[in-house]
Amino acid sequence: QVHLVESGGGLVQAGVSLRLSCVASGRTFSTYTMGWFRQVPGKEREFVGAISRGGTYTNYADSVKGRVTISRDNDNAKNTVYLQMHSVKPEDTAVYYCAAKQGLRVDSREYDYWGQGTQVTVSS
Repeated sequence: QVHLVESGGGLVQAGVSLRLSCVASGRTFSTYTMGWFRQVPGKEREFVGAISRGGTYTNYADSVKGRVTISRDNDNAKNTVYLQMHSVKPEDTAVYYCAAKQGLRVDSREYDYWGQGTQVTVSS
């Protein structure tokens, strides 16, 4: 099992860059495919992107492609996955969640473990 804790959210102005972090517990972080999702109240959770175990492969939703980069640090001292967002827009406002799974596919939306989420609010 893995425990995930997101951070880096807050209130930002449109147009800036923002980086979210998700720290995973345990020594097996590199065996998990990691994903980022977001959710607005009253709407379904939306897939943002994912990164493979070793960081070689990524997959992004069309809605954020070109503005978002996901990376990871598999060093045991870090065990962190990042979501770098550029030129944020008010429509990026949501609670952002990281998720983990032991499946390999970065295009699958099914995940086993979830963090508690971090709120991102983008003002216009």
